[in-house]
This record gives sequence, C-alpha cells and structure tokens, in this order.
Amino acid sequence: MSKRDYYEILCVSKNASAEEIKKSYRKVAMQYHPDRNPGDKSAEEKFKEAAEAYEVLSDPDKRARYDRYGHQAFGPGTGGFGGAQNMDDIFSHFSDIFGDDVFGSFFGGESSRRSSGGKRPTGQRGSNLRIKIKLTFEEIANGVNKQVKVKKYIVCSTCGGNGAKDKSSIQTCSTCGGTGQVRKVTNTFLGQMQTVTVCPTCNGEGSTVTNKCNACKGEGRVYGEETISIDVPAGVQEGMQLSMSGKGNAGERGGMPGDLLIQIEEEAHPDLQRDGLNVAYDLHISIPEAIFGTQVEVPTIDGKAKIKIPAGTQSGKIFRLKGKGFPEVQGYAKGDQLIHVNIWTPQTISAEEKDILEKLSHSPNFKPQPGKNDKSFFERVKEAFQ
Repeated sequence: MSKRDYYEILCVSKNASAEEIKKSYRKVAMQYHPDRNPGDKSAEEKFKEAAEAYEVLSDPDKRARYDRYGHQAFGPGTGGFGGAQNMDDIFSHFSDIFGDDVFGSFFGGESSRRSSGGKRPTGQRGSNLRIKIKLTFEEIANGVNKQVKVKKYIVCSTCGGNGAKDKSSIQTCSTCGGTGQVRKVTNTFLGQMQTVTVCPTCNGEGSTVTNKCNACKGEGRVYGEETISIDVPAGVQEGMQLSMSGKGNAGERGGMPGDLLIQIEEEAHPDLQRDGLNVAYDLHISIPEAIFGTQVEVPTIDGKAKIKIPAGTQSGKIFRLKGKGFPEVQGYAKGDQLIHVNIWTPQTISAEEKDILEKLSHSPNFKPQPGKNDKSFFERVKEAFQ
C-alpha cells in the first residue's frame, strides 16, 4: 500500500508556512488523539501517519528532500518518523506539540504520559549526525549494505546512561514525586482548569543524581565509535540523503538519541555517465567498421555486453540497451543504456593511405548524400531519451 502525500495528510498546501503546518498538525492530532478515540485502531494509525508527516514537513532539510524526491528520498524504513511508530516516541519527540498547555487542560494532563506510567522521558535528546558515503555505479544499481565506523557520543557503559555513580546515587525528585511534572488547578467561571508543567527541580526527569559517574562526569554518555550497518536501496542518486532514526549522538542521561543522516555521493565511472535512470556511453569506431559493420563489446554497469553495428552506420547513431540503466528507488521503473556512436577520423596517415583515400574521395559513394529519413543529431537525442 503506497503512502499518502504528507501535505494531504496535514491538509496544507505545498507552499504552507512552518507555522501553518504546525497549526494544522495540532488540529489533526487533536482529531485522532488516542484519548479522544479509545480503542479505535483506524484513528491510531491516522495519528501516527500525521506524526510522520509532521516529522518531515517541520524539518526544512527533510521537507526540501521530500519536495524533490517524494517518499523515495528516505529509503526503506527511514525518513518520516524513522519507523519509531509507538506512542511514547511520538509524544516525547514532539513535546512542543503535545505540551500540557495543548492537551493537559483537555485530557487532565495524562494523555502523553499514560503509556509510560506518568513519567516524562529523561535527559536531553542527542543531536543528529551527518556522514557521507561514496558508492560505485554497481552498488547504486543493485543496492548495498555498508558497515561504517562513526565517531560519536555513545551511551556510557559504566553507568548505563543515567549519569550516576551507582544506584544509590539516584533519588526520586521530592518536588514532583518522580512524575517529572507539577500540577496546578485554577478556578475559572467555566469550572476548574488543570494545567501541568515541567518540574523545575529535575527538569522533567523525575529524579536527581546526588553522585555523578566518574567515567562520563554525569552526562550518561562518552565520546566513542560505533560500527553502523547501513542498507542503501538500489537507485539512489548523488545528493540524496537517507535517514536512520536513533543512530545519531546518544542523548544526555538517558535522553533519546539523535538521527544519522547519510549523504549519497556517486563515484565516477571510468567509461559510463549517468543521466537520471539512464546510462550513457560514447563508442568510437573506425571508418571501415562503420562501412562494413562490426560486432563490439561495450562496458555496462554490471559487466560487458556485445552489440552489432550494422553496415553503413552513421556517426551520431544511438543504440539502446533496454533495462541496462539504474532502477527507480522503491519503484518499478528501470533506465536503459544509451550508446552514442562516434566515427573516429585518424589525424595522421601514411603516403599509401593518402593515395587510397584520394582515389576514394572522387567516388560518388563517398559523397555525403543524407536522405530525408536521416534524423538530425537533436532528433536522435530526443528520441533516445523518450
């Protein structure tokens, strides 16, 4: 089942401002919020769908890639909400949207905490990381798995990420009682209005550290290295960016990790040129080969291919090898290989060769006689790319 357009999901136009997108997402999220639709699986899926759409459209970089490539910009299992489609992830990831000023006063402040036992996510979210990977034409055509060593912040193995020296060094916050929230009830002419705000003592973590871990100095993370397995889908292009959720820098004191953004670079091929899904190759043949015809071997993305050059082939002729180009990312289309024939003219010749050519130059068969059916260079190029 194909994904719906993100702009359609949030009911906004493609030129909508960031504020319009945020406002519309609030409206859609309110409509399909789990607390308003208990037990309704359809509403839950639409709620997750809206979260994925907002994750992309609220990020200028992701939105630009989506506008250019659509859903194909992110690869399988990436992009959008990166596959982390559970309520805790959504509520914590969009804390500015699901803040208690929006939902707390309508649903008693429990909507975004219910599944996690009334406790806010701890720590600060890690930052995103960007890396570049260079791929050959063959890797792009077939897809590839890359094992990449990434230097980044990783979870401290000594304290397990909580930043404390030992278990006894973690105490429940006395201000909020471990919930990470403080509640306030205000009497209005409409009745009592309950609001919930982040606990100022523990910053919403629900606990405080009395003795910091010596290895990470209380951060819950250290600078290190991780080998990450990256599945690159077939058909990616230069400049395309993939996203792996949770593979960026580790968060502080158990906070959510950032994402890993992978920039695609194409390694130049010694013989072939890429044009979208198609591959182009310049074939040079001699004058006798063009006159008598020949069979030649040409390079392709995945090896060699033999093609027949008919007798009387003109310079500029374009042959097509069907399906020898690149596949469409997450699609069914596949490009072709286009072979452009160039008749090579020697720059130096012997005296004997010169005599032969001078005699031939007076022959009527060697006088240019283009027929009406002979297409121009521009017509051949246009036809080849149709």
